[in-house]
Formats: sequence, C-alpha cells, structure tokens
Amino acid sequence: MNPTKYIFVTGGVTSSLGKGIIAASLAKLLQARGYRVTIQKFDPYINVDPGTLNPYEHGECFVTDDGAETDLDLGHYERFLNVPTSQANNVTTGRVYLSVIEKERRGEFLGKTVQVVPHITNEIKDRMQLLGKSGNYDIVITEIGGTVGDIESLPYIESVRQLLWDLGDNNGIVIHLTLVPYLSAAGELKTKPTQHSVKTLMESGIKADILVCRTEHELTDDIRHKLALFCNVKKEAVIQSIDASTIYDVPNLMLEEKLDLVALQKLNLPEKSNPDLVQWNEFLRKHKNPKNTVRIALVGKYVELQDSYKSILEAFIHAGANNETKVVVESVHSEHIDPNNIAEKLGAFDGILVAPGFGERGIEGKIATVQYARENGVPFFGICLGMQMAVIEYARNVLGWKDANSTEMNPNTTHPVINLMESQKQISDKGGTMRLGAWDCTLQENTLAYQIYGTKEISERHRHRYEFNEAFRAALQQAGLVLSGTNQATNLVEIVEIKNHPFFIGVQFHPEYKSTVANPHPIFNAFIQAAVRYHHAAKELSKSN
Repeated sequence: MNPTKYIFVTGGVTSSLGKGIIAASLAKLLQARGYRVTIQKFDPYINVDPGTLNPYEHGECFVTDDGAETDLDLGHYERFLNVPTSQANNVTTGRVYLSVIEKERRGEFLGKTVQVVPHITNEIKDRMQLLGKSGNYDIVITEIGGTVGDIESLPYIESVRQLLWDLGDNNGIVIHLTLVPYLSAAGELKTKPTQHSVKTLMESGIKADILVCRTEHELTDDIRHKLALFCNVKKEAVIQSIDASTIYDVPNLMLEEKLDLVALQKLNLPEKSNPDLVQWNEFLRKHKNPKNTVRIALVGKYVELQDSYKSILEAFIHAGANNETKVVVESVHSEHIDPNNIAEKLGAFDGILVAPGFGERGIEGKIATVQYARENGVPFFGICLGMQMAVIEYARNVLGWKDANSTEMNPNTTHPVINLMESQKQISDKGGTMRLGAWDCTLQENTLAYQIYGTKEISERHRHRYEFNEAFRAALQQAGLVLSGTNQATNLVEIVEIKNHPFFIGVQFHPEYKSTVANPHPIFNAFIQAAVRYHHAAKELSKSN
C-alpha cells in the first residue's frame, strides 16, 4: 500500500491571511481529482481546546460529531470537503503538553528528563500522523496556526522539520503562505516581507516547496521570478492568491494557478482526472446570480465580531444559493432591543434568527424579539439559547408565568422552564463538560420539523449546559407549544414550534455546524424559503394598499 502523503501549510508576515481557506481549497481540488483527503489544524495556544475561549477572542467554537470543541477553521474544512472532522483534526499546545505530562506522571518515560525535544516534538509528530496511519486518506493536509517566527510555534515547526526527514523524499511538502503588500506611495508590490519570512522558515531547517502569495494586485512575471529566485523555489511554485469576492471562489483561483498540480508533482503523485467541480460551480453560479433577495436579522450578543457566528453566516450562503436567493444578514445587538424600539429595529426584515450564546447579557432583548416574531407572523428560527428564549417567551406571554426564566439567568425563578442539566450540577470545570457532539432526535409526524427533514430520525450536534425542563412539558404542550423533536434516550426536548405561523421553530442543537456547500442544512433551507414567501407577501400587501 502506498504511504500517506503529507502537506504542511505554514504562514508568514502576518496572521489572518487565510491558511485555512488555502488548505481547504487545495484539499477540495485534490478531492475533486479522486484523492481521499483530510485537513488538520495545530494551534499554538495553551488552552486544551477553544471551548472556554470568549467568542470575541477567537471567533466561534466549532463542534464535531464526536464532541470535540475545535477551531473555526474545521468548519471551513467540512464546508468545502463535505466530510466530517473529528477530535483528531484539531490539536492545541495545551492538549500536547497535557498528554505528555500525564504520560510522565504514569512513569512512561522511565525516569528520563522530559524535554521539548524529543518528548513534546514526538507527541506532535504522533498526532500529525494519526489520521494518516488510519489508512483512510491518501493525503493529509496540516495547517500550522500562527506565523513563522512566533515563539509558541517553534515546537511545531521543529516537529515538521523532523517529520519531513522521517518521511523521506516526495512524501511531505511545505506550502508557505505570505503577504505581498502593495505600497500605494511607491505604486508597487513589495517582495521583501516574503523573503524575510522564507528566510525565517529556513533558519528553522525547513525549505518552502510552494509559496502562496496573498495580494491585492496581480503578480507580474518579474515579481514571480524575483520571489522564485530569492526564496529558492521553482517559478511555477509561486502561486498568486488574489483577493476574492467570496471564499468559495478560491478553489477555482487555485486551479487556475495550478496549485494542485504543483503539489501532486512534488509528492510524485499522478494527476488522475481533471477536477470534477460541476456541483461546486453550480453552487457558485446560483450564489452569484440570485433571483430573490431577503433580509435576515441575526439577533445576538457577539455581533461585533463576524467570526462569532461564522457557521451560521456560511449556512445562510449555502441555503441562499440553493434557493437562488441573496441573503442579506444584518446583525442586531440584543442588548439594544426593548419593547419601545423593537418595531423600528426589526420591522424591515423578512426573517429573524435568534443566535446561540451564554450568560444573561442581552437576554430580555432576545425574549422581546421572539415575542415580536411570534405575534407578527415573521419567520423565526432560534438556535440553542434562541430556542430556550422561545420557550421562556411562550411561558411568560401565553401561559402568563411572568417570572418564567432559565436558571442560568435567574436561579430563583418559580418557573424554571429552562434548567441546568442534571449531570452538570456537580461539575465545576468548564472545559469539555457540556453536552457535546452528535445526539439522536426523533421527530413527530405532521410537524414543521418532520416536513423539513422528511424523516423521523435525525442526528445533530450540540453544545450546551441548560436544557428544556421536563417538569413543565405538559403545561407548555397544553398551552399549544409543539414539542416536535425529542431525544428518546434522555427525553430531552430538542425542537419546539408553534402552529398557525408562517415559520416558527427553535432547536436546542446547532444545525449550522452540519451545513456544507454540497448539502445545505434543511432548516436553513426551509427558513430562507419562508423568508422569500414572507417578502413576496409583504410586497403584494404594500401594492394593494
């Protein structure tokens, strides 16, 4: 059997150049040629995982089927490849050191002094090869977080150097992503930052095989020649990555630059067939040529940072393209909503999504939003905390329990319709202790949820501590709240909806995590369809008036 080949993606000059998108785009092209590909991310921070990080600090925390709380780049990997990731696809320095220290405590190092080299680097190398040794992949792409020269990245760079030596010729390559800035005062692109970045990489013992150059302007032939000469790479291995209107354009741009062909040549792999991007390009065609436009209010608490709701925004792009509809998502801070301004804030939208989150800040604004959507017939979609707010709003305004709340916000409420999971009550640690990963859900027939999914059994990913309180199930059902989805093993209510409404659904899980280009999530898809219907109905009404 042929050994698994490895591609390492490093970054230089500055952060946020898009290593994850380049890695995902290359993986997409290789997959489209018939190769089995996966991508993993190694993050240099000391947190064991991103689960305890503030969304303002690190963007959203992406959750896999097996319950890993991971970097948001894994979302890009899944959206591009339509292949689930796992715990093994995201490793942090914290997880590496924790593993090594636990081994030391068990005496596995036989009394030796535990050091960064070889013990930490060996642990990193083992984890870099874990997916490759499974036999499930021809090529493993590994993205190294941070930028070359960062102190915290040094053990990873050294591990890559050692692993390339271990693997031998043609079994591993390095793609280095850098910035080629344009100085408007001089009127030219500058290659010096890239040269310095490559030099720093070489000082660590690694030679870049391919340069991917982020740029706002086309690289001239002279610039490519200069970069090749001074960075010690072949001219065809200088790849331009120009700014694109959407991240989903990048695979086609990399195809034009022949990034996949250069990588295959350096790995001594056959080209196989031309990449099959028919479905991908059909998605792009629909995305860029919409027949309708709808405005969606995303009501949340972390709206200042777009990455806080990255998967939700991408799921709207997938569902929008599927419905040939431009989805204009506008963030509305829930802290700024109150009963006096809500019509002004939300009156112009065709649909309202109440987003996930933690803590009491902005909660009353979310509850007022749900009430507005319910009473005014505006398509409503609540995710996780958004679903919980829908339950609280119904309890307060339909059943008349004015102090109904979640014990997360008010531990002393007499109607705790949302309560801390029983299994959580003795837990003090925050990291990795929520209900995480894929859980099954059984849908009731003749409900909106069943109509959306078209099946009785579904599986969705979770990330929460507080849940629907079973003690109030009967009263809420009698008052007309439809509990359309339940986990049979735990009796956990997963989906709530109401009848005689254009579209009203709240889900305890996170459907956005499973939406991909190839498979837009069915709830997002149905929500956009409802928003289009609402938009056209409102238009007709205004004409008749």
